[in-house]
Amino acid sequence: MDRRSPRAALPAALVSLLLAAAVAGAAAVPAARAPAAAFAVPPPTSPPGTGGDAPPGGGPPVRDAVWPVGPPRAPVVRGWEPPASAYGRGHRGVDLAAPPGTRVRAAAAGRVTFAGPVAGRGVLVVTLPAPPGAVPSRVTYEPVRAVVEAGAKVRAGQVVALTAADAASHCAGACLHWGLRRGDAYLDPLSILPRPPRRPPSRLLPLR
Repeated sequence: MDRRSPRAALPAALVSLLLAAAVAGAAAVPAARAPAAAFAVPPPTSPPGTGGDAPPGGGPPVRDAVWPVGPPRAPVVRGWEPPASAYGRGHRGVDLAAPPGTRVRAAAAGRVTFAGPVAGRGVLVVTLPAPPGAVPSRVTYEPVRAVVEAGAKVRAGQVVALTAADAASHCAGACLHWGLRRGDAYLDPLSILPRPPRRPPSRLLPLR
């Protein structure tokens, strides 16, 4: 049984829509230290082949990407569970064990496009660089208290937030919810981490 607080009982799809609206609103309002055009977030609907129909497993790894909690590496308490439909049940991210006040590091370099509350929960969004014409990926962290502002550039491994006092509002125990989106598609955030090197196939030596 999923033991979550009433505030955490909001449907994941509703929270997602609120987050998308908040990010879009933040992009539409000029930041005090940077022009809005410098970190505008694309509209939720993405053209075919640019993210909305991304494969369910995720995209290619991101150079220098790191685990957002640690070292030592925080264990996964709940993995990514892709929903069968846009509003179906599932788990649109990965939960990492993290008590309140734990430092959260940027999993990859990018620009902060949102830092604030969504449905009463602190959320941080970092948009990753993308080639011209491509839909960029957005990495999300919640529930957190951001220590960086919208418009700030961050590097992989930089401390960008602390897990909030209500870190247990999403999990049965305190955790960080780490998410990844490209356009309308939810992706497995673990997919941005570097892949381990492949070992060459073994060769059997002839018997002598």
